[in-house]
Amino acid sequence: MKTRLKTATLAALGCVLLSAAPAVADNEIGGGAQNPEVSGNADDDGTVSATAGGIVYDRSKNGSGPKAGAVTPATNWTPPPCWYAPTYSPAEFKKYVEPIWQAESTGHEWDLKQRKRYVEGEPYKDFNMDKTGKGFWWTSFPNKTYPPGWNSCDEETFWVDKGDPPPADIPEAITPEMLAKLAYAEIRVPGTEVTLAPEGETKVNLPTWAWLDATEFKPVSVTASVPDIGIEATTTAQPVSLKIDPGTKDAETYPASGACPIKDGKIGEPYAKGKSEQDPPCGVKYLRSSGNGSYPLKATVTWEISWTGTGVDEPVALPDGEFGADQDVVVEEVQSINR
Repeated sequence: MKTRLKTATLAALGCVLLSAAPAVADNEIGGGAQNPEVSGNADDDGTVSATAGGIVYDRSKNGSGPKAGAVTPATNWTPPPCWYAPTYSPAEFKKYVEPIWQAESTGHEWDLKQRKRYVEGEPYKDFNMDKTGKGFWWTSFPNKTYPPGWNSCDEETFWVDKGDPPPADIPEAITPEMLAKLAYAEIRVPGTEVTLAPEGETKVNLPTWAWLDATEFKPVSVTASVPDIGIEATTTAQPVSLKIDPGTKDAETYPASGACPIKDGKIGEPYAKGKSEQDPPCGVKYLRSSGNGSYPLKATVTWEISWTGTGVDEPVALPDGEFGADQDVVVEEVQSINR
């Protein structure tokens, strides 16, 4: 058994519970697993690696920066509300459960039922101590991003031999595809504040160029794995377009759709001297001043998302993601001189 399971699992996942137990007071065994703490070798911004819910996340290739954020799926798609993953060796499960029984914190009848299930051979005997090193006890983990009550994983802790698949009648058992979906929720992409020329202020009917720093907008990815059973998935987000919303109907966008495609790895084109007579490939022209205020220009990048993993070499598409932000643009009237 790896040191990770002996330390991180017991410390970080110490609040994992026997899934079918009756609800009781906080910090006692209740219905469904509790949210496990995150542990591991995470940097201050959590970009390297961390273990949560029986899964190891490698975020070293994720987006970063103070304005980075999670993408929003472009469709009504959500990650799994819960899952089952290998959690304990026989000795670890025994060490976790026996003090709870001794304290009778889940009630005498429930403790007797659990003893029959895990100790007295209905269907397990002595926590499967004779199978040490040959498998793992699996428990359920709720997705902490869901509101209470969404956890549909109510199977009691069960055993799976190494090399065997989990029971077919438990669809929430962790798989590479499920890992990919959970990694999707961990994706972070750079902030989307565009550079404008003129910067911050522009004039009525003056084409304003817009672009994003090409060095920041590169593919990002997160890898989720369960080393104990040798499965993993890497979810990758690739920027494909920038959508400009001027923040007012009194404006025109370049192109007219407002969607600026990625071209040669660049999002928009920086303004350069001598281009004042050209229409920008990506930008906006305001037709009315913002008066004493400003317009909330919104820039949204669409990210194409896919995954590869154990048994899956060719990228499999997941729903596109979007991430955007507002920025204030002051639009002034063109001043004319009467002679």
